[in-house]
Amino acid sequence: MTQFKYVILQLDEKIEFVEMPSTHAYQLSALNRRLHKELDKLTADNAPKLPIAIAECDNLESIQEGIKITDGLTYMSGLEKEFSSTEETSYPLISLLTEIRALLAQLEQWYEEEVEA
Repeated sequence: MTQFKYVILQLDEKIEFVEMPSTHAYQLSALNRRLHKELDKLTADNAPKLPIAIAECDNLESIQEGIKITDGLTYMSGLEKEFSSTEETSYPLISLLTEIRALLAQLEQWYEEEVEA
């Protein structure tokens, strides 16, 4: 049976729940911390606004209607699009994109293996 973890992200007042394979949740949290360390170095006008990972949990039960849980693949695809569309000239954005794309590739492989199983 597939086990998931949930990474809880916050941007201003908005809370987002991202469902990740339990084997990859820590990678999203670590990537989020790394991106936040580098975000202030970006000089582009369209630099992404990135939520902060505030918690991880094994189980998530929503008691409020309308709470949306985003799967990790969808979240990472969106993150990659945001960073790849950033018009950065001063900071080597490629290193951040490489890290984002590495986790995205791992998730794509994981989901592919799950479908086959």
